[in-house]
Amino acid sequence: MHGSSPAAWTAVLLCLAGITIGGVALIPDPHWPWFIVGCVVTLGSGLVGKFMAAAGLGVDRAEHSEH
Repeated sequence: MHGSSPAAWTAVLLCLAGITIGGVALIPDPHWPWFIVGCVVTLGSGLVGKFMAAAGLGVDRAEHSEH
């Protein structure tokens, strides 16, 4: 199935963690270093997902190209 792979799940969970860190860092007054950490984690989640997929932990496109 589309997106049901360790690479996809890891990328999504890292993205959610980064958004949570960044959001909590802005409450009640901004803590900019933690906000930047959240942004880096969020943006890095895409790279982690790509690297994991390249390492063979993603969904193989050849198996799902019949659609």
